[in-house]
Formats: sequence, C-alpha cells, structure tokens
Amino acid sequence: QVRVVESGGGLVQAGGSLTLSCAASRSAFSIDDMGWYRQGSGKERELVATMTNGGSTNYADSVKGRFTISRDNAKNRVFLQMNSLKPDDTAVYYCRLRIGVDLWGQGTKVTVSS
Repeated sequence: QVRVVESGGGLVQAGGSLTLSCAASRSAFSIDDMGWYRQGSGKERELVATMTNGGSTNYADSVKGRFTISRDNAKNRVFLQMNSLKPDDTAVYYCRLRIGVDLWGQGTKVTVSS
C-alpha cells in the first residue's frame, strides 16, 4: 500500500519561510497530479496550491505571490515553498497525490507566530 509522507512543518515567526515536502512511500509509482491543502483550527479544509501532471499550477488567492508548489520528478517528491508567512497561515497542511486515486498524507502542522 502506498502512503503519502509529509515533512517540514514547524514554528516560524511572521515574515519567515518554510518548505514542506511530500513523497509517496514507494517511488516506483508515477504521480498524476498533486496538491497542498490546509485546515486551520475550527475551519474547513481549503485548497492552497495544485499542480497538474503537465505543470499547470493553481493557487488560493490568499497565498498567491507568497507560496510556490513544485515537484522533483526524479525523486517523486512535491514541495510547497512558503514565504512571507502570516499568522493566518497557521494550519495543518495536507498533501494530496493522485496515483491512480487520491492519496492523502497525515498532515504537518505549521504555526506562524506574530
């Protein structure tokens, strides 16, 4: 069974940066498309950024210009570079990889202090 493993969350001050990483537990599988989502306390899960297999990206308005989704095809890894972080970015961030079906990671917590 393929699992999605995320890493890179943590505590950062406002204005700082973090990079989240996501990978399938078995690299032999090809990723069709991918995305990052987040869920703040008491809020519903929301889309942060997505990337198609062809490389087209889509971002939530709240993160445009600050966050960048990217992938390393050779290592089958997906990244979310987060710059100029704000306290409102505090949330659990989830990675979704479509490997035939949508697979979700367990989430990694990002806390931005003011």
